[in-house]
Amino acid sequence: MEWRRPFSGRADETNTMIELQREQGSEGSVQYIGEKGGNNAPPTYQDASGAPVENVSPLGYSVGPITITLLNITMMIGAGIYSTPSSILSGTGSVGVSFVWWTLGYLLCLTSGAVYLEFTAYFPSRSGSEVVFLEQAFPRPRWLFPTTFAIQSVILSFGSANATVMANYLIAISGHEGTDWQIKGTALACYTLATLSLVFNTKYAYWFSNGVGVVKICTLLFVILTGFVVLGGNTRVENPKANFQDAWSGSSTASAYGFTTALYRIIFSYGGYNNAFNVANEVKNPVKSLKIYATIALTAVYVLYMFANVAFFAAVPRDELENSSLTTASLFFDKVFGNSGAVRGLNFLIALASFGNMIAVIIGLSRRLRECGRQGVLPWTTFWVSTKPFGTPLGPYAVIWGLTILMILAVPAGDAFTFVNDLSTLPTAAFNLAMALGLYITRWRRKKANLPEPEFKAWHVALIFNILVQAYILVMPWYPPEGGQHAGDVSFWYATYAVTGIGILLACAIYYGFWAFLIPKWRGYKLRQELICLGDGAQSNRLHKVPDAEIAEWDATHDAAGRLIEVPATEIHIQEKR
Repeated sequence: MEWRRPFSGRADETNTMIELQREQGSEGSVQYIGEKGGNNAPPTYQDASGAPVENVSPLGYSVGPITITLLNITMMIGAGIYSTPSSILSGTGSVGVSFVWWTLGYLLCLTSGAVYLEFTAYFPSRSGSEVVFLEQAFPRPRWLFPTTFAIQSVILSFGSANATVMANYLIAISGHEGTDWQIKGTALACYTLATLSLVFNTKYAYWFSNGVGVVKICTLLFVILTGFVVLGGNTRVENPKANFQDAWSGSSTASAYGFTTALYRIIFSYGGYNNAFNVANEVKNPVKSLKIYATIALTAVYVLYMFANVAFFAAVPRDELENSSLTTASLFFDKVFGNSGAVRGLNFLIALASFGNMIAVIIGLSRRLRECGRQGVLPWTTFWVSTKPFGTPLGPYAVIWGLTILMILAVPAGDAFTFVNDLSTLPTAAFNLAMALGLYITRWRRKKANLPEPEFKAWHVALIFNILVQAYILVMPWYPPEGGQHAGDVSFWYATYAVTGIGILLACAIYYGFWAFLIPKWRGYKLRQELICLGDGAQSNRLHKVPDAEIAEWDATHDAAGRLIEVPATEIHIQEKR
């Protein structure tokens, strides 16, 4: 039988469905479909219930080596490095341990990146990263992971943290502290401008993002070079080596809660190391390109971060740095240059870094939301998937903007940055843990189905390290701070973000139970997916409510991927009788 031959030995690799493979397992029939995209990648073999491969990307193929590198760098170098060093120092207790924590974050991102890269090697013509990986690693129960991830992605698709930081730096330029509503209004305007810069053209949006990325790198390099000048003793800073003379002092007083919150800040600061994986179907030869240039981006940022911390520690006394809140870089400039017009200009560059981070986040997140829509589990499929009229994902852009504005207005400005940073920590760690474990499941299933080996496979030690760290992140948020229930890094109960994160996941699971099982059973229908084409290469699944009486006919006229097939009427009649 043809389908039992190895996939690697077959020559028919066109831009349409090329193979159908069945694997009989304990969960029923799992069907694999092979399709080849337009990004010069090997065929994507995936479970038939997944969103279809777009043979021609409606978003184009504008992501080359420079864009991959700068897309990641632009997202990583944002509010984090200029705002979190103080809380990381406070959490770890010493300068020395804070450097260890920055290195730990780099290693965690490398191992997580290996997970992303192997999954991309399996599904090289699908954008959306986690959306695809979870969909394919856990295809049963059908639509569980796509639904859960889609809903939490929509709920948490806001960028109010960076908008708030940018607002703080812009207001600092004026020389005074802004009121709560001044910060909110400025943040709202900043995020609106960032969104509008992406709406009208995908290629130009990448060009703009790359340009901002170059400015951000130059700004951080300026901070680093200034730090070296400070260490040389040629500035107004007194005793610039004081923080390095006993670098490990204070580490013994750090608490488990402090170490955990410091790790959260590290993860936030490196957030974006995986951003380019969200646009894999817009990259030619994605596995090779992402392996090289995503690694270069992460390593370059790690080196820049380490030297930037040296600059901060050289210029700012430790006690002041630990209490510098959101304006670590502003305090650094004040110590080196004094309260001058030059400092205000430098604060503007930091604000521009936050602006560039917002752009990079919106680009990556819009692709994930669009892929959620292509799975068919969100209502109004066309809204999420269509790229008309500008060739950009307007639906996801609108949702991201709306939820961000809501979060900016709803959360008190003082706690917004910290709470929003922490809110997605548990859901993200839960999905990252699921992906790392799911990679082993995917390997096993593909080997059993005799599918070809991927271009890249992660080392076992990298997967195990990643699993252990993700498990730590899931457990430690429940460990209270030494000062009691309200002694965390926000003005309310320390674990509010953890409970909220778990609540979001539970709400998604409950919604799935009603939507996929209980309501169809009560109303007498079953859900079936159908492939739809929206023009310009855009394709998607759309779920139909098929009455129980019509299920046999539907299954006879559609394949497992929801494509309409030609079946003689007599054959349908015979199947119904059976």
